[in-house]
Amino acid sequence: MSDHRSKKFLLFICMMIFLGFAMGPNLEAQMSFNGATGLYSIPSANIGWERSNGVDIGYHAIFSGGDSTHIPKIAVSLFNWIELGAAFDIQPAYHYTPDRGTDMIINAKLRIPLANTSLAIGGNFQRLNFINNDGFAYNAGQVYMAYNYSGLFFNSPARTTVVVGKSFNDNTTTDSSVDFGMGFSVAVLPRQFGGLVHWITDFANFSYSAEPFGANATHRGVINSGFRFDFSIVPAFSRIKLVVDLVLTDALDSNRAFSAGATFGVPFQ
Repeated sequence: MSDHRSKKFLLFICMMIFLGFAMGPNLEAQMSFNGATGLYSIPSANIGWERSNGVDIGYHAIFSGGDSTHIPKIAVSLFNWIELGAAFDIQPAYHYTPDRGTDMIINAKLRIPLANTSLAIGGNFQRLNFINNDGFAYNAGQVYMAYNYSGLFFNSPARTTVVVGKSFNDNTTTDSSVDFGMGFSVAVLPRQFGGLVHWITDFANFSYSAEPFGANATHRGVINSGFRFDFSIVPAFSRIKLVVDLVLTDALDSNRAFSAGATFGVPFQ
């Protein structure tokens, strides 16, 4: 890990140590950039539906330098402990990769519920550049363990997520790095907004895919921060999931970008 990435990592860890003593109930029900239920770059130990079976349809766009990538996704939660999903990262021609193609990411997660916490093991398979640039197609993937714990932060419900894993890549055979990510979700003014607004920040030394757009951890790690709006608390939407993200990606670097996304979900028997 480079000196710059190490400094960013240590700064984030110090903040998380402070926050970690006061984390509360899970509030996020949104998909991460790659389609797994979670924060932004990192998955959480939760699945999309934990009290019933359900299906989620999501979308994120990431805007950087006048270009954008579009990531539609879908996930199914089964038996209160399994999540299966897929996402398509439809990327533009960008900088040194003018023929970058569309990527597919297939996710799987097994949730292990614990008292006041959650633990999950999961992974993803990535088929990169398989559309519009199949001459440069290759495979990548990740396995991980995610852990959530909860409490209060200045009397606001909040949740900390920690992820440890390992990424694999056809184009990299000697990488010995271990994946690490950490993030938190805090309800903003819960008495005033009733759980509508959440501030979410995550850090990772890995990106949402092996060929990310606008949230790239390659050089110094990636910190994303933004607001998540959970409209499911509105009585008219109480039986469905409707969540919106507004995010600053790679927030501490000069190539920072902006993302907007949403998840819509419904339960089923």
